[in-house]
Amino acid sequence: MPDIKLNFVNDSNDKNNSQIVIFQNNESFPFGDAVVAWTVIQNCGAGWNHPFSYPMKNTIAAGDSWGNFSPQLTADNGQRFSIIEDTSGDILKLTGESTDLKEIEVLNALERGAVSANIYKDGKLLAIKTDIAPGQKAVFQFKPTIWIGVASQVQEGEIVNSAVVSQINTEISLLGLKSADIVMRGGGPGHEAAPYTFSLENIVYA
Repeated sequence: MPDIKLNFVNDSNDKNNSQIVIFQNNESFPFGDAVVAWTVIQNCGAGWNHPFSYPMKNTIAAGDSWGNFSPQLTADNGQRFSIIEDTSGDILKLTGESTDLKEIEVLNALERGAVSANIYKDGKLLAIKTDIAPGQKAVFQFKPTIWIGVASQVQEGEIVNSAVVSQINTEISLLGLKSADIVMRGGGPGHEAAPYTFSLENIVYA
């Protein structure tokens, strides 16, 4: 399926040059997994816009305790991947179907050593599960929605502080979209500042 073309539009009264953070929740562990800042929009002033893409495809890579990462493989819902020992070292490979066809599974099939499973979208880290012990697996499931909000001191590709995550409460459905603007409004100086809102406009359906 083609990428969804999105365009963030700053139509707010923000005077603080705030960051806009976008992430997805791992629905398999909606309250237990760390949230990664998939996209962080910076220095997008009032009246400016920031185009970006949301690919329908994910890729996956394994990481080890030495800081090494496997090559990224395309990962679709319903697939199980395993990290196994090969003559050339540890490898990540597709090994069958996941238990739930809505999920992507990553099994640590090594005899020893914890690993991480890393999901990427558009080449950027989307979700991570660390410290997967031998015999254990990570499970990822994503709804076709993104969460978006205003933040500060957030780094793209890094885990977002839970206090920041708790303040981001706008979930936007991308189901069936081909393209759309995400328009931010609100903000302003001092006590007269209005809450920030995000809405889809100029929607084109696939």
